[in-house]
Amino acid sequence: MNTSRRITIFDTTLRDGEQSPGASMNIKEKLEVAHALVSLGVDVIEAGFPIASPGDFEAVREIARQVHGATICGLARCNPADIDRAWEALQEAPKARIHVFLATSAIHREFKLRMGKDEIIQRAVAGVQRAASYCGDIEFSPEDAARTEVDFLCQVVEAAIDAGATTVNIPDTVGYATPSHMASVIRTLRERVPNIEQAVISIHCHNDLGLAVANSLAAVEAGAGQIECTINGIGERAGNCALEEVVMALRVRNDVYHADTGIISQRLVPTSRLVSNITGIQVQRNKAIVGRNAFAHEAGIHQDGYLKERTTYEIMRPEDVGFLKTDLVLGKHSGRAALADRAKSLGYQLTEDQLQTVFEKFKELADKKKEIYDSDLAVLIEQQIREIPRQWEFLGYEVSVATGDVPEVTVRVRRGDEEVSHTNHGGDGPIDAVFLALEEATGVHVVCKDFQVHSVSVGKDAQGEVTVEVDYHGQSYRGRGVSTDTVEASAIAFLDAINRVAMVADGPSKKSTPPAATP
Repeated sequence: MNTSRRITIFDTTLRDGEQSPGASMNIKEKLEVAHALVSLGVDVIEAGFPIASPGDFEAVREIARQVHGATICGLARCNPADIDRAWEALQEAPKARIHVFLATSAIHREFKLRMGKDEIIQRAVAGVQRAASYCGDIEFSPEDAARTEVDFLCQVVEAAIDAGATTVNIPDTVGYATPSHMASVIRTLRERVPNIEQAVISIHCHNDLGLAVANSLAAVEAGAGQIECTINGIGERAGNCALEEVVMALRVRNDVYHADTGIISQRLVPTSRLVSNITGIQVQRNKAIVGRNAFAHEAGIHQDGYLKERTTYEIMRPEDVGFLKTDLVLGKHSGRAALADRAKSLGYQLTEDQLQTVFEKFKELADKKKEIYDSDLAVLIEQQIREIPRQWEFLGYEVSVATGDVPEVTVRVRRGDEEVSHTNHGGDGPIDAVFLALEEATGVHVVCKDFQVHSVSVGKDAQGEVTVEVDYHGQSYRGRGVSTDTVEASAIAFLDAINRVAMVADGPSKKSTPPAATP
């Protein structure tokens, strides 16, 4: 008999996760992530901070309209304008939640808010009541709860529940808590807040000390019923509690926590890949659960034990979190049916048109590579299904360079029916020269802030995946390119970033700085 408590998973990838430097997403990308989160089995999706910018408002509104199967949540400070704006964005959602927050710690009261305790409680109550006038699902967060005096925290939580809060979230906003500290706070709330049974206790941990998952698990053990987390643990500063880690910890160690979630664990790896590809934030190889090395065995003793009995060195099966047992089979003689089956196994649902496009690109790649790995195919699919509108298309390059010489590069690009060729003599090397030539060819001049390249799969013919981050008039834009030719991959990535600049330049800005710090 399963006696596990059901823990609610509140995913804030699209709100707190997007605040990770360089991780901002456009509306189309947010919708794609939101649909993936529903497929993953997430209970609540915090879609954004509607008053933060017109782009945030539009994203929350479109997710509320189009994404069904989870509660859609919007964040608001405890003031009327924020709350009204949040409801305006959420009102078309079949299941909506307004999440209001107000800082409560002594340091925030003194230096940020300049409010006394009584005023904090009054403001919190007013905010919850206003939100409750719009819908019945209200979450309240006392920001920086982990550093708030426990007596005052109990008072605020009790007042918020009386005002209509159905979930009270306890944020460790700056990642200060330890597991024993966090467990003590949750137990104290359960013991000393008389109306605590009228609300779900939630936990929201940041990872500044590397303890976000441990603190969240300690809170669950002490009685919390909701965990706030993000895919791959992305978020401000050192990030948030990683969804994939906390979910699998609860599942694998059910004997300890006696709690589980509704997450479909086989969707963890595909969702992790999706978020990584959209945000440009790579998952480290040794990342728990979803990292490339999470189920890799190199040590001879480990390999011997694994071959004799898998559980000697694996506490989970790779297929339980979305990895496949095999990582290659496809080649240039493989057909559409085999490709479609493998794409489905990797978690992608392709339309006939998308399948045809991917198949054509697959054949082109198969002529360059002997074997196509799952990681190659995943990148190929991602390129096609999330391709942004392109003003400029990369056609090719020629480069002449020798050690110690200044390179000469010619790039060819197309815009509509017009083909442009530009030759540049300069740069620190062939890649820098290509970037300079592309700037001249397109007329878009940017500052390259970050450049990363890594191998998509294995072998000397492996594809190189390049990600770049550029600055244009104070805004950051990312680009991504993949090719067996690293210089070509770099050119494609740089031009992808330029296309994103051009797309935003032709319309209103989709991102601005949020008006205040958030839980």
